[in-house]
Amino acid sequence: MIRLLLVGTLAFVTYRLARKMIDEVPDSVDPLLLPAPANDREALRRQSASMGVDPKR
Repeated sequence: MIRLLLVGTLAFVTYRLARKMIDEVPDSVDPLLLPAPANDREALRRQSASMGVDPKR
């Protein structure tokens, strides 16, 4: 019973610390974005490959 209380307390404290760290990140920070493809054909090929089908054009 004590172990469950300790684990629950640790989980709650970890959650609160994570939320506080996330809230402190300024809104001006952009997520890391992949560079834009050189042309639409590459993007279509990559998208089709991820869906498991051949591109139509």
